[in-house]
Amino acid sequence: MEWKTTDQLIPYEEALGFMEDRVAALANGEGEECIWLLEHPPLYTAGTSADEADLLTADRFPVYQTGRGGQYTYHGPGQRVGYVMVDLSKRTLDVKKYVFSLEQWIIDSLATLGITGERREGRVGIWVERTLPNGFTQEDKIAAIGVRISRRITFHGIAINVSPNLEHFSGIIPCGINALGVTSIEDMGVDATMEDLDNALRENLPDFIARQTVGSTSKASPAASA
Repeated sequence: MEWKTTDQLIPYEEALGFMEDRVAALANGEGEECIWLLEHPPLYTAGTSADEADLLTADRFPVYQTGRGGQYTYHGPGQRVGYVMVDLSKRTLDVKKYVFSLEQWIIDSLATLGITGERREGRVGIWVERTLPNGFTQEDKIAAIGVRISRRITFHGIAINVSPNLEHFSGIIPCGINALGVTSIEDMGVDATMEDLDNALRENLPDFIARQTVGSTSKASPAASA
C-alpha cells in the first residue's frame, strides 16, 4: 500500500482527479492501494445528502459537489484529510464494516494522542465530550467521515481537526447538526502537531487494515456507522 503525505495545500480538483485515476486503476487490477494525507485550502464540500439550507454563506469559500456520502463539510489548513483508496473485494464487501474501521482508526489514533473520541448513535463522525467551567458537559465533533465506493474501490475518507480556523465552520451546518459544536486537537488544549497525528495514524494503520479482512474475528459492531 502506498502511504502518501503532502505538505503543501492541495486544490480539491487535483485531489479528486488523483482519486478517480487511482480508483480506475485499482478496478482494472492495476496500481497500488493508497492512503493520501493532505490539507486543502479553505472550501466546503457537499455530500449526496446535503441540504442547501445548511449552506449558510454560499459565497464565502468555493463549494464542491461530490459523490461521497454525507452532507456539508469544511476543509482547510490545519485539518488533516485522509483519502483512502482500497479494494474491498480483497478485504470485505461489508460497507458498514469498512466505515466502522475508519471510525475506529480515528478513535485509536486520537487515543494515542491522549484524546477520547467516541461514536454517537445516529451521528456520523467522531465526537469528544468536555466539561465546561460551569460544570456542564458539551459534545463537539472532532473528525468527519465521508466515503464513496465505485466498483468495490473506496475513495474520499476522513478529516481530523488538528488546528483549523474553527470559525470557518460557521458558514455551514456541519453534517446537518445544528445543536452541537466543532472542536480540534488544539482547541482541546492538547499539544500535538500534524506530524504527531500522522505518526499516530501510521502506528494504528495495521489494525485499521486488519478490521477489513474477510473473516476478521473482531467483535465490534458496525451498527453505529452511517
